[in-house]
Amino acid sequence: MIFSAPVIALGATLGTALGILAICGLSLLCKSCKKGISEKDQESDLEKTQPSVFHSAQQFSVKKSTEPIQPRTLLKFPRIYTPKPLVTSPELINSTGYTLETTDEPSVENTAVPDDSCLATDDSDEVFIFPRQGSKEALAISEELKRKTAASNTAPNPKLHFCLRYNIQTLELHVTVIEAENVSATQGHDCYITGHLTTKSGRSEALTSIRRVTPHLLWEETLVFPLPEGYGIEGEIALSLFNCDKFSRHTNTGVMRFKLADVGMLSDADCWVDLQPPKQDPAISVGEILLSISYLPAANRLGVVVMKARSLQSDKLKDVIDLSVKLALKHQSTKLKKKQTKRVKHKMNPVWNEMMMFEVPHELLSQSSLDLEVLNQACVGDVQSLGRCAIGMQSTGTGLQHWQQMLNNPRKQLAMWHPLYE
Repeated sequence: MIFSAPVIALGATLGTALGILAICGLSLLCKSCKKGISEKDQESDLEKTQPSVFHSAQQFSVKKSTEPIQPRTLLKFPRIYTPKPLVTSPELINSTGYTLETTDEPSVENTAVPDDSCLATDDSDEVFIFPRQGSKEALAISEELKRKTAASNTAPNPKLHFCLRYNIQTLELHVTVIEAENVSATQGHDCYITGHLTTKSGRSEALTSIRRVTPHLLWEETLVFPLPEGYGIEGEIALSLFNCDKFSRHTNTGVMRFKLADVGMLSDADCWVDLQPPKQDPAISVGEILLSISYLPAANRLGVVVMKARSLQSDKLKDVIDLSVKLALKHQSTKLKKKQTKRVKHKMNPVWNEMMMFEVPHELLSQSSLDLEVLNQACVGDVQSLGRCAIGMQSTGTGLQHWQQMLNNPRKQLAMWHPLYE
């Protein structure tokens, strides 16, 4: 196909015009873009030049001066308050030997009187003057408070209601324990009454059953003491109240004593007595041992478990500690059989947990007893006794109580702590 010259010239002209238009458009587009970028830069510069917390728009002028600057005093005179009563106890204020006085005059001793404007006082309040510490009035008040406190803290003594009667036919003295009051549970939540009859011919003991501690305890049990010579002889009867806790520790909390010569006067009469605190036992315990005993009637066997010991106090344990327990079964005063536990070394509170069996007919139990002795072997051939205790009907205290519990509860293991005496 062949074009003519005019057509070719027209096409070239149109192409040139389009190219020029395109170039103009591109140049206008570039100018508009540059203008937008410059406006953004100006806005950011304006933001940077705006005042802020750190750049203040205001300008300050600092003037130098040679005059000294005097600091402004911010401290004020401290506020002084009137003294308040230190003792506000009603017992002190209501005391008969104590009076409250008021005063409006300043103290003579304190001569420095502060400014009235600095005192924070109220016209309606009164200043009380209390006795100075160490003065006669203060001592009298403190003694009165001590007496009142001691009277409020002292618990009343236990009271025991009993009656006496001598049976001429059986030649026995009957002591009927009826009831008790004001029994404290601080030494244990169980209690019982023991009776001791002491004469020249010997000593006999009887006790009641165990009762739970309550404000009013009722027994109505009779303690029987054989007295073939009659109550005209020299002798004494002691009734004691014992408390026992869950660890089988028995504590004497009250006792009363009277002579046999007073039985005739007290016979068939209801007697209310205040039990007095017992006197301290001159025999000092050197430790305790925990034993468990039981009796099997079918096999006629007495089982003794030596469990452990504690609080052993002896000068013999300074050098060597090699402890064991020796048991002896006795019928009246005759030793029938002896046994001994293994030795435990280097322990002040030894633990054995050994069981030993003895064959004892049931009819001989009332006249049998157990003797225990804690031994320390200092060296070969040198065995030292630290303490001993006895259990049986001929014993007293925990030894008698433990044996009677065993007789009343056959086939049952009963454990109890026993004190050791030298």
